[in-house]
Amino acid sequence: MKSKKANRTIGKVIIYVMLILLALIMLVPFVWMISASLKFNKDVFVIPFEWIPKAPRWQNYIDIWTKIPLAKFTLNTAKLTLIVTCLQLLTSSFAAYAFAKLEFKGRDLLFLAYVATIAVPWQVYMVPQFMFMRGLGLADTHLAIIILQAFSAFGVFLMRQFYEGIPDSLCEAARIDGMTEYGIYAKIMIPLSKPALSTLIIFTFVNTWNDFLGPLIYLTTESKKTLQIGLKMFISQYSAEYGLIMAASVLSLIPVFIVFISLQKYFVAGITTGAVKG
Repeated sequence: MKSKKANRTIGKVIIYVMLILLALIMLVPFVWMISASLKFNKDVFVIPFEWIPKAPRWQNYIDIWTKIPLAKFTLNTAKLTLIVTCLQLLTSSFAAYAFAKLEFKGRDLLFLAYVATIAVPWQVYMVPQFMFMRGLGLADTHLAIIILQAFSAFGVFLMRQFYEGIPDSLCEAARIDGMTEYGIYAKIMIPLSKPALSTLIIFTFVNTWNDFLGPLIYLTTESKKTLQIGLKMFISQYSAEYGLIMAASVLSLIPVFIVFISLQKYFVAGITTGAVKG
């Protein structure tokens, strides 16, 4: 018994050591980025690399705001990200409730067809999609991006898997008490689905905030462009300003980091939604 217990302990230690090493390896690029953002360009690629600059150049974080209209790009990105995230939460959770708790003809077939769109790469239909939006007169508008990203098959799938784990008896009891389907959705399903909603917020926020190809295709006016397009413009104009480029990259990561840290306690529970059912 003691030998088995010792073997299990050794196995756990080895696993933890490997996980810590992998985590450190994953963090190296981010640490390098932060370090480079506090240096002059001539010091960024000096060998041996100086991880902690002796004289940090905080001026990089000030200069980047004057080199390009970074504040405007950030505001545009925040606007699009917040609107798309809220709309995806609403549409995904609402549709998922219908697919999980309501009975109607063709429900399973419709759900299968909708979720199957996840397997279709966006590059396959982005051209006809752009032509459709242009035909509606929405080219070079934020509304085009909002409409295209307001619905998510992945979000519906994630939320439906979570709703499937909620006992039907709760809904039946609410219906007997005279509660409408809208009331059940708002007062029972939504309060119980914090883990799934938090996971969907993280995925949607990160994907929308970091989206590059969508704004690149639909937005042509500089005042409407997003942060990722702005960074690309800056790199094209100041390709050798590595300190400023890294400073801008660090700033672009801060909102994503804040959202993830705020919701990370629900993230594990949400990402495993539907993996185990009793």
